[in-house]
Amino acid sequence: RRLGGAVVTLHRLARETPSEPLMMACARAAFAARVEAPARGRHASTRVVAAQNGHVHATASAASSRAFARLGAKRTARGHVASAQAVAVNKATRSIDEMDMDPEHVTFASSDELDASASMDCAGGVCSLNIDDITLPVMGDMEQMRMNLRDIVGRKNPLLLAAADQIFGAGGKRLRPVLVFLVARATAQLAGLEDITDRQRRLAEITEMIHTASLVHDDVLDDCDTRRGAETIHTLYGTRVAILAGDFLFAQSSWYLANLDNLEVIKLISQVIADFADGEISQAGALYNVDITLEEYLEKSHNKTASLIAASCKSAAVFSEVAEDIKVDMYEYGKHLGLAFQVVDDILDFTQTEQQLGKPQGQDLATGNLTAPILFALRREDGDELKALITTQFENDGDLTRAIAIVTESGIEDARRLAREEADMALSSLKGLPEGEAKASLVAMVEYVLERIY
Repeated sequence: RRLGGAVVTLHRLARETPSEPLMMACARAAFAARVEAPARGRHASTRVVAAQNGHVHATASAASSRAFARLGAKRTARGHVASAQAVAVNKATRSIDEMDMDPEHVTFASSDELDASASMDCAGGVCSLNIDDITLPVMGDMEQMRMNLRDIVGRKNPLLLAAADQIFGAGGKRLRPVLVFLVARATAQLAGLEDITDRQRRLAEITEMIHTASLVHDDVLDDCDTRRGAETIHTLYGTRVAILAGDFLFAQSSWYLANLDNLEVIKLISQVIADFADGEISQAGALYNVDITLEEYLEKSHNKTASLIAASCKSAAVFSEVAEDIKVDMYEYGKHLGLAFQVVDDILDFTQTEQQLGKPQGQDLATGNLTAPILFALRREDGDELKALITTQFENDGDLTRAIAIVTESGIEDARRLAREEADMALSSLKGLPEGEAKASLVAMVEYVLERIY
């Protein structure tokens, strides 16, 4: 009991006056007491000032790579050690934060999707950017969010309890809430705030719930057996449970959204759910349609992917109460980053193996969903052959294999250029943010997305 009391005291001291010795003391006391509790990895992390100076523009790629190459050693040597200590503290006095949070906010920790080994699949297996380095400024924020997510599905609905671990534990890097926290911290710095707000934390949870709900429903619509290498909810538990789980997440996120009590944010996020539906309907109505234009593809991609990222980035800025032009810039950053992300994802559908993708290669093409690489390939010299294969829906053996080969040969480079253009527009939207860790990570996130295709 005395050790448990020591953990409580040390943890509160560490929160009030963050320092590595206190974090170490917390970790040792927690280990000795063998109790469980939350982490504050961010407090123990090393603060590294961004290397970029002046305006962010198209050449930020090299700058961000150099910056994170330099800080990688520092963060690996010190920040990641501190994070490891924080994991021990994480497991220390869970009841401490339960006193500080409302009952609806207290849940169990989910599996860590940003594990220390999580890197990009880059050329030759070598990557200049690591997701852990990029997310380090918000590691503590993410840990607190993960404590609140996994149990949301099963706490009030025993029927869905078995699906909860699968929903929030099937891999992935939770980039959307990471972006919410990064924008929140960058704009809070701009506004002179000491810390981000509780509403920004709730916004991150809402963003991840909406995204996860859309994935669960997407897997039902597309009849996907696996996602990120794990079996999907409807494969394991049936379509009924999958639909209910997705519906519940949408409903719960809507309730949390209403309780944010901000009409501007409610309108932004509500539009996202409408965009999801529009995107799915337009995609379903355009299957195997070789006449679809690049503009129509980008509109669908905005509705299905970029809308949520854009709205959540702007909403994070709204809660920092920054100027309107900064809020617009954050929307544009999220929009163009989301489009770049979708184009890159569509490229990887052809350039990565089934093992890397966690799903069959060329699945979009096989199901008639014509993405950027396919549309660019249709414009090339062998586009007529590809068009014939698509319109006949690959009726003969070997048709799909041939179509994948044509797209790989003729459509990838143009799609890469499109991704780069969207990325550059995202980078230019960061010009109004102050230099610091959060901005450096927002810049690096763009390069992280692009580096997967080189």
